Amino acid sequence: MTAETRTLSVGALTRVEGEGALHVTLVDGAVDSVELNIYEAPRFFEAFLRGRAYTEPPDLTARVCGICPVAYQVSACNAIENACGITIDPELTALRRLMYCGEWIHSHALHIFLLHAPDFLGYPDAISMAKDHPDLVNRGLAIKKTGNRLMEMVGGRAIHPINVRLGGFYSVPPARDLEPLTEMLRRSLDDALDTVRALADLEFPDVEFDHEFLSLSDGDRYPIENGVIARSDGPAFAVADFSAHVVEAQVEHSTALQATLDGNRYLTGPLARYSLNSATLSTVAREAAAAAGLGPVCRNPFHSIVVRAVEVVYAIEEALRIIAEYERPPRPFVDVPVRAGIGHGVSEAPRGLLYHRYEIGGDGLVRAATLVPPTSQNQGAIEHEMAELVAANLSLDDASLTSLCEKSIRNHDPCISCSAHFLTLNIHRT
Repeated sequence: MTAETRTLSVGALTRVEGEGALHVTLVDGAVDSVELNIYEAPRFFEAFLRGRAYTEPPDLTARVCGICPVAYQVSACNAIENACGITIDPELTALRRLMYCGEWIHSHALHIFLLHAPDFLGYPDAISMAKDHPDLVNRGLAIKKTGNRLMEMVGGRAIHPINVRLGGFYSVPPARDLEPLTEMLRRSLDDALDTVRALADLEFPDVEFDHEFLSLSDGDRYPIENGVIARSDGPAFAVADFSAHVVEAQVEHSTALQATLDGNRYLTGPLARYSLNSATLSTVAREAAAAAGLGPVCRNPFHSIVVRAVEVVYAIEEALRIIAEYERPPRPFVDVPVRAGIGHGVSEAPRGLLYHRYEIGGDGLVRAATLVPPTSQNQGAIEHEMAELVAANLSLDDASLTSLCEKSIRNHDPCISCSAHFLTLNIHRT
């Protein structure tokens, strides 16, 4: 008997950042292979950083992403300051955290309201959703605007901030310039709490996955701009030991590297960050999470939209706290004299842990650079989830199975590039 082959194809999955394809092959009713095929051309950031001045990576790497440039700037600064043996003033660290809060707020709001919510409410895009739910979309845009305003005030502009430099900032705002943000943040806090409550009422598939979690840990506060590296299945380790545990490898079906943690699949991002650090959330954010049905650990990727909303609550509260305690730093930056060496830096981008490593020569030029973004770390986990979901839902028709796969990928808000399209889905049934 001739085998019957069925193919599902999504030419371009919107509402994620980047281009790629997912190929699922079924043989005799079972999943044979799942490949997350990223086919974008390499961007060569690590290569063209070589030979550049050690002061340049914060500005250059910010261009990797227009949605999370602060993450690249902060991880780069952390790594180079580490190589040069410099610790910046606490007041400047607080300003970095404030700017980073702005990025979390705007990036999470973009994903929640414009990219992810349509999946749960049955719309193909946010434009269609806005016709029936204008208040929801307007709330999201208002929250996003608050995050952008924070980035503008501290970083100089919301996209690729220009006020960041090694050792701190080119200029620091007086307290009076930050005060007008307080009312805007308070309004957004109310909106964010309403969002958590509204998202808790959505219907979610009842699934969990056993990925190991990896995120930063920062003592008694929720990690954002720095910390040590924590994991769910072992002891925490120092940032300098990242490459001893996390190894990247090329796979045939993707131009992006894939990473393993001590040889195993793992997940970074909101679920990992929340599950390893939920006890350090602010009281209001922790109560909002509990009221939404989240326990101290969350392994259902479809609940990630709720976790992101909780993190928005936290980021807004944290921004309010920093502004309330803010006193203008006595100096905008700490000098960072060049020193030959290797430096390691991490921070928690909205999508997960972002690692930078730089080797700097005595002449002040970058000898080597390594950037490990969260999406490349998550590819193995995404492929695993696809295999498990498809295997558990073989009775679905092609359209329903395709839709489930699209939603599952958007759970992780993959940022493969700043492009508008991510996925071509092909499912072969033999």
